Amino acid sequence: MVIRGGRVKDLDFSSYLDPKDSRRLDTFIQYGVIAASQAINDSGFLDSATDLNRVGVNFGSGIGGIETIENNHKLFLEKGYRKVSPFFVPGSIINMTSGFISIKFGLRGSNMSTVTACSSGSHSIGLAARSIAYGESDVMVAGGSEMASTPLAISGFIAARALSTSKNPQTASRPWDKNRDGFVLGEGAGALVLEELDHAIKRKATIHGEVIGFGMSSDAFHMTAPPENGEGAALSMTNAIDDAGISRDEVDYINAHGTSTPLGDLAEATAMKSVFKNNVPSVSSTKSMTGHTLGAAGAIESIFSILAINKGIIPPTINLDNQDPRCDLDFTANVAKEANIKIAMNNSFGFGGTNSTLIFKKYT
Repeated sequence: MVIRGGRVKDLDFSSYLDPKDSRRLDTFIQYGVIAASQAINDSGFLDSATDLNRVGVNFGSGIGGIETIENNHKLFLEKGYRKVSPFFVPGSIINMTSGFISIKFGLRGSNMSTVTACSSGSHSIGLAARSIAYGESDVMVAGGSEMASTPLAISGFIAARALSTSKNPQTASRPWDKNRDGFVLGEGAGALVLEELDHAIKRKATIHGEVIGFGMSSDAFHMTAPPENGEGAALSMTNAIDDAGISRDEVDYINAHGTSTPLGDLAEATAMKSVFKNNVPSVSSTKSMTGHTLGAAGAIESIFSILAINKGIIPPTINLDNQDPRCDLDFTANVAKEANIKIAMNNSFGFGGTNSTLIFKKYT
Protein backbone atom coordinates (compact mmCIF):
# COMPACT_ATOMS: atom_id res chain seq x y z
CA MET A 1 0.00 0.00 0.00
CA VAL A 2 1.30 3.43 -0.98
CA ILE A 3 0.17 6.37 1.17
CA ARG A 4 0.66 9.92 -0.03
CA GLY A 5 1.30 12.87 2.27
CA GLY A 6 2.09 16.57 2.03
CA ARG A 7 5.26 17.14 4.03
CA VAL A 8 6.81 20.54 4.78
CA LYS A 9 10.38 20.40 3.50
CA ASP A 10 13.43 22.65 3.73
CA LEU A 11 11.82 25.06 6.21
CA ASP A 12 14.33 27.43 7.80
CA PHE A 13 13.56 27.53 11.51
CA SER A 14 16.61 29.62 12.38
CA SER A 15 14.91 32.97 11.74
CA TYR A 16 12.30 32.19 14.39
CA LEU A 17 13.87 29.76 16.90
CA ASP A 18 17.35 29.21 18.18
CA PRO A 19 18.79 25.68 17.76
CA LYS A 20 18.30 24.88 21.45
CA ASP A 21 14.57 25.52 21.30
CA SER A 22 14.30 23.65 18.01
CA ARG A 23 15.78 20.56 19.68
CA ARG A 24 13.44 20.81 22.65
CA LEU A 25 10.12 21.45 20.91
CA ASP A 26 8.08 19.08 18.79
CA THR A 27 7.80 20.09 15.15
CA PHE A 28 4.11 21.01 15.47
CA ILE A 29 5.05 23.59 18.14
CA GLN A 30 7.76 25.00 15.90
CA TYR A 31 5.25 25.36 13.05
CA GLY A 32 2.89 27.23 15.35
CA VAL A 33 5.60 29.56 16.63
CA ILE A 34 6.64 30.41 13.06
CA ALA A 35 3.06 31.12 11.94
CA ALA A 36 2.36 33.21 15.04
CA SER A 37 5.61 35.15 14.60
CA GLN A 38 4.67 36.02 11.04
CA ALA A 39 1.17 37.13 12.08
CA ILE A 40 2.48 39.21 14.99
CA ASN A 41 5.10 40.88 12.80
CA ASP A 42 2.43 41.65 10.18
CA SER A 43 0.11 43.14 12.80
CA GLY A 44 2.70 45.46 14.31
CA PHE A 45 1.02 45.56 17.73
CA LEU A 46 4.33 44.97 19.54
CA ASP A 47 5.56 48.30 18.14
CA SER A 48 2.61 50.19 19.62
CA ALA A 49 1.55 51.04 23.14
CA THR A 50 -0.45 47.80 23.44
CA ASP A 51 -0.87 46.57 27.03
CA LEU A 52 0.60 43.06 26.89
CA ASN A 53 -1.39 42.14 30.00
CA ARG A 54 -4.42 42.23 27.69
CA VAL A 55 -2.90 40.20 24.83
CA GLY A 56 -3.70 36.50 24.95
CA VAL A 57 -3.01 33.36 22.93
CA ASN A 58 -5.27 30.49 21.91
CA PHE A 59 -3.48 28.01 19.66
CA GLY A 60 -4.92 24.57 19.01
CA SER A 61 -3.86 21.21 17.62
CA GLY A 62 -5.68 17.99 16.96
CA ILE A 63 -3.00 15.45 17.84
CA GLY A 64 -0.04 17.43 19.15
CA GLY A 65 3.45 16.10 19.73
CA ILE A 66 3.09 12.54 18.51
CA GLU A 67 6.49 12.74 16.79
CA THR A 68 8.20 13.44 20.13
CA ILE A 69 6.10 10.78 21.87
CA GLU A 70 7.07 8.14 19.32
CA ASN A 71 10.77 9.07 19.42
CA ASN A 72 10.97 9.01 23.22
CA HIS A 73 9.04 5.76 23.45
CA LYS A 74 11.56 4.18 21.11
CA LEU A 75 14.43 5.45 23.27
CA PHE A 76 12.71 4.10 26.38
CA LEU A 77 12.29 0.64 24.87
CA GLU A 78 15.83 0.48 23.47
CA LYS A 79 17.87 2.21 26.20
CA GLY A 80 15.73 2.64 29.29
CA TYR A 81 14.10 5.53 31.10
CA ARG A 82 17.34 7.46 31.66
CA LYS A 83 17.51 8.21 27.92
CA VAL A 84 14.08 9.81 27.82
CA SER A 85 14.46 13.56 27.30
CA PRO A 86 13.65 15.87 30.24
CA PHE A 87 11.81 17.95 27.63
CA PHE A 88 9.67 15.00 26.53
CA VAL A 89 6.52 16.24 28.29
CA PRO A 90 6.86 20.03 27.90
CA GLY A 91 8.12 19.56 24.35
CA SER A 92 5.08 17.57 23.22
CA ILE A 93 1.99 18.79 25.09
CA ILE A 94 -0.52 20.65 22.95
CA ASN A 95 -0.73 23.81 25.05
CA MET A 96 3.01 24.43 24.73
CA THR A 97 2.46 26.13 21.38
CA SER A 98 0.40 28.81 23.12
CA GLY A 99 2.80 28.76 26.06
CA PHE A 100 5.92 29.26 23.98
CA ILE A 101 4.31 32.02 21.89
CA SER A 102 3.35 33.75 25.13
CA ILE A 103 6.89 33.38 26.52
CA LYS A 104 8.61 34.44 23.31
CA PHE A 105 6.62 37.67 22.95
CA GLY A 106 5.82 38.44 26.59
CA LEU A 107 2.05 38.11 26.12
CA ARG A 108 0.57 37.97 29.62
CA GLY A 109 -3.15 37.64 28.84
CA SER A 110 -5.03 34.35 28.61
CA ASN A 111 -2.89 31.40 27.53
CA MET A 112 -4.78 28.36 26.33
CA SER A 113 -5.23 25.72 23.66
CA THR A 114 -8.35 24.32 22.04
CA VAL A 115 -8.22 20.61 21.20
CA THR A 116 -11.14 19.56 19.02
CA ALA A 117 -9.59 17.34 16.36
CA CYS A 118 -9.84 18.94 12.91
CA SER A 119 -11.89 21.85 14.26
CA SER A 120 -9.13 22.94 16.64
CA GLY A 121 -7.80 25.87 14.61
CA SER A 122 -11.21 27.38 13.87
CA HIS A 123 -12.45 26.87 17.43
CA SER A 124 -9.33 28.64 18.67
CA ILE A 125 -10.06 31.63 16.43
CA GLY A 126 -13.74 31.75 17.34
CA LEU A 127 -13.12 31.52 21.07
CA ALA A 128 -10.35 34.12 20.82
CA ALA A 129 -12.77 36.49 19.07
CA ARG A 130 -15.26 35.97 21.87
CA SER A 131 -12.59 36.76 24.46
CA ILE A 132 -12.23 40.16 22.81
CA ALA A 133 -15.99 40.62 22.42
CA TYR A 134 -16.49 39.87 26.13
CA GLY A 135 -13.92 42.52 27.05
CA GLU A 136 -11.35 40.07 28.44
CA SER A 137 -8.68 40.93 25.87
CA ASP A 138 -7.70 43.70 23.48
CA VAL A 139 -5.65 41.42 21.21
CA MET A 140 -5.54 37.64 20.71
CA VAL A 141 -3.08 35.51 18.74
CA ALA A 142 -5.04 32.50 17.53
CA GLY A 143 -4.60 29.56 15.19
CA GLY A 144 -3.68 25.92 14.88
CA SER A 145 -0.71 23.71 14.06
CA GLU A 146 -0.10 20.06 13.26
CA MET A 147 2.63 17.60 12.30
CA ALA A 148 1.24 14.08 12.37
CA SER A 149 3.18 12.56 9.47
CA THR A 150 4.66 9.88 11.73
CA PRO A 151 4.59 6.08 11.41
CA LEU A 152 2.13 5.56 14.25
CA ALA A 153 -0.27 8.36 13.29
CA ILE A 154 -0.29 7.37 9.62
CA SER A 155 -0.87 3.74 10.63
CA GLY A 156 -3.85 4.84 12.70
CA PHE A 157 -5.40 6.74 9.82
CA ILE A 158 -4.78 3.77 7.52
CA ALA A 159 -6.51 1.48 9.99
CA ALA A 160 -9.46 3.89 10.07
CA ARG A 161 -9.53 3.81 6.24
CA ALA A 162 -9.35 7.59 6.21
CA LEU A 163 -6.39 8.12 3.85
CA SER A 164 -6.37 8.07 0.08
CA THR A 165 -4.55 5.14 -1.50
CA SER A 166 -4.47 6.71 -4.96
CA LYS A 167 -1.43 5.78 -7.03
CA ASN A 168 -1.17 9.32 -8.39
CA PRO A 169 -0.05 11.76 -5.67
CA GLN A 170 -0.99 14.79 -7.77
CA THR A 171 -4.67 13.86 -7.90
CA ALA A 172 -5.09 11.97 -4.63
CA SER A 173 -6.88 14.82 -2.87
CA ARG A 174 -10.08 15.27 -4.88
CA PRO A 175 -13.02 16.56 -2.84
CA TRP A 176 -16.50 15.88 -4.26
CA ASP A 177 -15.05 13.82 -7.10
CA LYS A 178 -16.87 10.56 -7.75
CA ASN A 179 -13.58 8.66 -7.34
CA ARG A 180 -12.46 10.25 -4.04
CA ASP A 181 -11.22 7.66 -1.56
CA GLY A 182 -9.88 9.54 1.46
CA PHE A 183 -7.80 12.52 2.44
CA VAL A 184 -4.13 13.33 1.93
CA LEU A 185 -2.39 14.09 5.21
CA GLY A 186 -0.80 17.54 5.30
CA GLU A 187 1.05 19.50 7.96
CA GLY A 188 1.73 23.10 8.89
CA ALA A 189 0.20 25.98 10.84
CA GLY A 190 -1.85 29.12 10.43
CA ALA A 191 -2.22 32.12 12.75
CA LEU A 192 -4.32 35.28 12.96
CA VAL A 193 -3.97 38.34 15.16
CA LEU A 194 -7.45 39.36 16.30
CA GLU A 195 -7.97 42.82 17.73
CA GLU A 196 -10.74 44.94 19.21
CA LEU A 197 -11.73 47.37 16.45
CA ASP A 198 -11.25 50.67 18.30
CA HIS A 199 -7.89 49.43 19.58
CA ALA A 200 -6.80 48.60 16.02
CA ILE A 201 -8.04 51.91 14.61
CA LYS A 202 -6.33 53.90 17.37
CA ARG A 203 -2.93 52.45 16.53
CA LYS A 204 -3.61 52.67 12.76
CA ALA A 205 -3.31 48.95 12.19
CA THR A 206 -3.75 47.36 8.78
CA ILE A 207 -7.07 45.52 9.04
CA HIS A 208 -7.43 42.54 6.70
CA GLY A 209 -11.01 41.64 7.62
CA GLU A 210 -13.59 41.24 10.37
CA VAL A 211 -14.72 38.16 12.29
CA ILE A 212 -18.48 38.62 12.38
CA GLY A 213 -19.81 35.15 13.14
CA PHE A 214 -18.87 31.99 15.00
CA GLY A 215 -20.98 28.85 15.31
CA MET A 216 -20.50 25.46 16.94
CA SER A 217 -22.41 22.21 17.19
CA SER A 218 -22.09 18.49 17.75
CA ASP A 219 -23.25 15.67 15.50
CA ALA A 220 -23.98 13.54 18.58
CA PHE A 221 -23.82 10.60 16.18
CA HIS A 222 -20.55 8.66 15.73
CA MET A 223 -16.86 8.79 16.66
CA THR A 224 -15.59 9.34 13.12
CA ALA A 225 -18.50 9.43 10.65
CA PRO A 226 -20.98 12.28 10.13
CA PRO A 227 -24.73 11.66 9.77
CA GLU A 228 -25.69 11.38 6.13
CA ASN A 229 -28.02 14.36 6.33
CA GLY A 230 -25.23 16.59 7.69
CA GLU A 231 -27.51 17.99 10.37
CA GLY A 232 -24.65 18.78 12.78
CA ALA A 233 -22.74 20.71 10.12
CA ALA A 234 -25.93 22.52 9.12
CA LEU A 235 -26.55 23.56 12.73
CA SER A 236 -22.99 24.91 13.00
CA MET A 237 -23.45 27.02 9.86
CA THR A 238 -26.85 28.23 11.02
CA ASN A 239 -25.48 29.21 14.42
CA ALA A 240 -22.67 31.19 12.77
CA ILE A 241 -25.10 33.01 10.47
CA ASP A 242 -27.33 33.86 13.42
CA ASP A 243 -24.32 35.06 15.43
CA ALA A 244 -23.26 37.29 12.53
CA GLY A 245 -26.74 38.77 12.26
CA ILE A 246 -26.82 38.34 8.48
CA SER A 247 -29.12 36.60 6.04
CA ARG A 248 -28.06 33.43 4.26
CA ASP A 249 -28.12 35.29 0.94
CA GLU A 250 -25.30 37.56 2.11
CA VAL A 251 -22.71 34.76 2.18
CA ASP A 252 -20.70 34.99 -1.05
CA TYR A 253 -18.24 32.11 -0.64
CA ILE A 254 -17.78 28.99 1.48
CA ASN A 255 -14.34 27.54 2.14
CA ALA A 256 -15.61 24.06 2.92
CA HIS A 257 -14.18 21.36 5.15
CA GLY A 258 -14.10 19.17 2.02
CA THR A 259 -11.55 16.52 2.99
CA SER A 260 -12.05 14.16 0.01
CA THR A 261 -13.67 11.39 2.07
CA PRO A 262 -16.73 9.64 0.60
CA LEU A 263 -19.02 10.20 3.60
CA GLY A 264 -17.75 13.58 4.77
CA ASP A 265 -17.98 15.38 1.44
CA LEU A 266 -21.50 14.13 0.79
CA ALA A 267 -22.69 15.07 4.28
CA GLU A 268 -21.27 18.59 3.96
CA ALA A 269 -22.84 19.11 0.53
CA THR A 270 -26.16 17.96 1.94
CA ALA A 271 -25.74 20.31 4.90
CA MET A 272 -25.01 23.31 2.69
CA LYS A 273 -28.13 22.61 0.63
CA SER A 274 -30.13 22.31 3.85
CA VAL A 275 -28.93 25.70 5.08
CA PHE A 276 -28.89 27.71 1.84
CA LYS A 277 -31.70 25.88 0.00
CA ASN A 278 -31.52 26.72 -3.71
CA ASN A 279 -29.08 29.58 -3.25
CA VAL A 280 -25.85 27.90 -2.14
CA PRO A 281 -22.93 30.30 -2.83
CA SER A 282 -19.74 29.32 -4.61
CA VAL A 283 -17.83 26.67 -2.67
CA SER A 284 -14.29 25.31 -2.79
CA SER A 285 -12.00 23.06 -0.80
CA THR A 286 -8.44 24.32 -0.55
CA LYS A 287 -7.58 20.94 0.98
CA SER A 288 -7.48 19.74 -2.61
CA MET A 289 -4.20 21.69 -2.80
CA THR A 290 -2.83 21.61 0.75
CA GLY A 291 -4.00 18.22 1.94
CA HIS A 292 -5.75 17.90 5.29
CA THR A 293 -3.72 19.59 8.01
CA LEU A 294 -5.99 18.35 10.81
CA GLY A 295 -5.89 20.76 13.77
CA ALA A 296 -4.25 23.45 11.64
CA ALA A 297 -6.84 23.29 8.86
CA GLY A 298 -9.36 25.75 10.29
CA ALA A 299 -6.70 28.41 10.79
CA ILE A 300 -5.06 27.92 7.39
CA GLU A 301 -8.44 27.97 5.67
CA SER A 302 -9.49 31.09 7.57
CA ILE A 303 -6.49 32.79 5.97
CA PHE A 304 -7.59 31.48 2.55
CA SER A 305 -11.07 32.91 3.21
CA ILE A 306 -9.73 36.33 4.16
CA LEU A 307 -7.44 36.37 1.12
CA ALA A 308 -10.39 35.43 -1.09
CA ILE A 309 -12.27 38.47 0.24
CA ASN A 310 -9.37 40.86 -0.24
CA LYS A 311 -8.23 39.61 -3.62
CA GLY A 312 -11.68 38.97 -5.07
CA ILE A 313 -10.69 35.47 -6.11
CA ILE A 314 -12.36 32.18 -5.21
CA PRO A 315 -9.65 29.49 -5.01
CA PRO A 316 -10.41 26.31 -6.94
CA THR A 317 -11.11 22.75 -5.93
CA ILE A 318 -8.50 20.99 -8.02
CA ASN A 319 -8.74 17.39 -9.23
CA LEU A 320 -12.53 17.68 -9.52
CA ASP A 321 -12.75 15.96 -12.90
CA ASN A 322 -15.70 13.63 -12.36
CA GLN A 323 -18.07 15.36 -9.95
CA ASP A 324 -20.21 13.13 -7.75
CA PRO A 325 -23.78 13.71 -9.02
CA ARG A 326 -25.03 13.58 -5.42
CA CYS A 327 -22.85 16.62 -4.69
CA ASP A 328 -24.50 18.92 -7.19
CA LEU A 329 -23.13 22.33 -6.18
CA ASP A 330 -20.73 24.87 -7.69
CA PHE A 331 -17.42 23.69 -6.22
CA THR A 332 -15.22 25.97 -8.38
CA ALA A 333 -13.83 22.97 -10.22
CA ASN A 334 -10.14 23.19 -11.18
CA VAL A 335 -9.99 26.90 -12.07
CA ALA A 336 -10.06 29.91 -9.72
CA LYS A 337 -12.58 32.60 -10.53
CA GLU A 338 -12.92 36.29 -9.85
CA ALA A 339 -15.82 37.35 -7.64
CA ASN A 340 -16.95 40.24 -5.50
CA ILE A 341 -16.70 38.61 -2.08
CA LYS A 342 -17.87 40.63 0.89
CA ILE A 343 -18.63 37.76 3.27
CA ALA A 344 -16.95 34.34 3.42
CA MET A 345 -17.73 31.28 5.53
CA ASN A 346 -15.20 28.69 6.69
CA ASN A 347 -16.25 25.22 7.87
CA SER A 348 -14.24 22.81 10.02
CA PHE A 349 -15.51 19.47 11.30
CA GLY A 350 -13.69 16.91 13.43
CA PHE A 351 -13.71 13.41 14.88
CA GLY A 352 -16.09 13.11 17.80
CA GLY A 353 -18.68 15.03 15.81
CA THR A 354 -17.35 18.47 16.69
CA ASN A 355 -18.24 21.25 14.25
CA SER A 356 -17.11 24.85 13.87
CA THR A 357 -18.01 27.62 11.43
CA LEU A 358 -16.44 31.07 11.12
CA ILE A 359 -17.74 33.99 9.08
CA PHE A 360 -15.47 36.78 7.86
CA LYS A 361 -16.42 40.12 6.33
CA LYS A 362 -14.58 42.62 4.18
CA TYR A 363 -13.45 45.60 6.23
CA THR A 364 -14.47 48.94 4.79
